[in-house]
Amino acid sequence: MKRLLILIAALCPVLCAGQNPRQAYIEKYSALAVSEMQRTGVPASITLAQGIVESGAGQSPLAVHANNHFGIKCHNDWTGKKYYKDDEQVQECFRAYASVEESYRAHSDFLRARDRYKGLFDLDPTDYKGWARGLKRAGYATDPAYATKLIDLIEDFGLDRFDRDVAVEVAPPKELETPRQVAPEALRDTRYRESVTLSLVRPVFEQNGVRFVRAIEGETYSSIAEDFGLFTREILRFNDVDKDALLDPGTVVYIARKKAEAPYGIGKYVIDREGETLWEISQRFAIQLGKLRLYNAYLGGKPLEPGDTVLLRKL
Repeated sequence: MKRLLILIAALCPVLCAGQNPRQAYIEKYSALAVSEMQRTGVPASITLAQGIVESGAGQSPLAVHANNHFGIKCHNDWTGKKYYKDDEQVQECFRAYASVEESYRAHSDFLRARDRYKGLFDLDPTDYKGWARGLKRAGYATDPAYATKLIDLIEDFGLDRFDRDVAVEVAPPKELETPRQVAPEALRDTRYRESVTLSLVRPVFEQNGVRFVRAIEGETYSSIAEDFGLFTREILRFNDVDKDALLDPGTVVYIARKKAEAPYGIGKYVIDREGETLWEISQRFAIQLGKLRLYNAYLGGKPLEPGDTVLLRKL
């Protein structure tokens, strides 16, 4: 893929001569957008359309001087080079990247890391209209016509063709048809005998390859453990809690050990609301709390604040 991107970039001055700037932009960066879709699940059509709108098809000063094709501002977690220009306010801070490839990767990571965009990844990757409208609702841009502009670009240039038949490496959480699908073979890693039987009507979900259920009214960790043939101490350990408790309906309860890190493509999470904790993040992404604390020792154990970046994988 990297060789293909280099070849396209090298040939573009010849192939793109005399073309509409938007068409030239698409030919130059479509392979990069597809590779980011494979890595993170952000539709290539959306990436290209946003790149065209935000960078003026690669010709804006921000794109030319800072390689920033998506108008991403510095925010609290940015420690790299900066570029200042007037936007909604005078001389606002924007991120400056070493390359366009770095800008594309940062754009994908930006969407995956922020809680307000998480609902987009539940959409079908080919649902560009849903993505465009969702980006506007989540506040990516203040322009009231932002979603319409993206959709028009995608349809005018047929950008949705780049979304088809792309194997996305990062899968969203999924619901298994019945717990029978995860028993008995899938229970071997918990060291319980294959004679364990599970309810045939209770849905079992999966996050980061780890099975979980959602608590219903009146349940406790111990009652769920009994339902799945586990010891209470094991289910407490799976969920990084110290003691049994009455659970609120909908609480995520893992019935297998969480992973040491998030899947490839989900490297960080940015705090969007007050009061969020590492334990809550460990439950959301199915990561062991001890590992999460290790990756984020640089935070010094202080309460998390909006804008803080939480690492989900080892650097």
